[in-house]
Amino acid sequence: MRIEKDSLGEIQIPDDAVYGIHSLRSVNNFPKSGEKINPYLIKAYLQVKMAASETNYKCGILFKEKYDAIDEAIRLLINETDDCINGSSESIYDKIIVDPYQGGAGTSLNMNVNEIISNTALKILRKQYGDYSAVHPLDDVNLSQSTNDTYPTSLRIASIYLLRELADSFSHLQNVLQKKEKEFRNVLKLGRTQFQDAVPITLGQEFGAYAQAIARDR
Repeated sequence: MRIEKDSLGEIQIPDDAVYGIHSLRSVNNFPKSGEKINPYLIKAYLQVKMAASETNYKCGILFKEKYDAIDEAIRLLINETDDCINGSSESIYDKIIVDPYQGGAGTSLNMNVNEIISNTALKILRKQYGDYSAVHPLDDVNLSQSTNDTYPTSLRIASIYLLRELADSFSHLQNVLQKKEKEFRNVLKLGRTQFQDAVPITLGQEFGAYAQAIARDR
């Protein structure tokens, strides 16, 4: 076990744990829902951290050795998150341990991400997990950032990812309805106006109307 410290004291953490003391405090302090943070939000948060570290490096406040290690660490973690998204591995949840429902307006997730980036960077530099004198979760990974900025930005990016999936699903549904429109084009049926019989239509026309409604909403 390794010992990490914060302003509240010390906590023992498993030597092989990529998360740190702030992540573990969140797990201990907040109720556990049993749910996991959406992997698209994890990926988006890592991308925000990547953009921030590049900006800090270009502004001259993050030195090259640290920047290179942080950037490589984030790329590795994004690849691991992509494996979760495509269903091939859920190992990212050995590192992202905080609950989706947390106090502090996202601070727990922000710190969890900072710590796993920091410790992954330390491994790249052949340092021990928790040796934050080399790459610090706050001073280096979270440099120039606030949870009040990174969390809403990550939510927006994650929403875009999910909206793309939704749009693809709508496209598939529209395509299927259009196929049914052709398949049922010769099936005649009564139209309906409220509860009254109306001008006859084909079942194909009905499915065509469904397809148009989906296309409009898409």
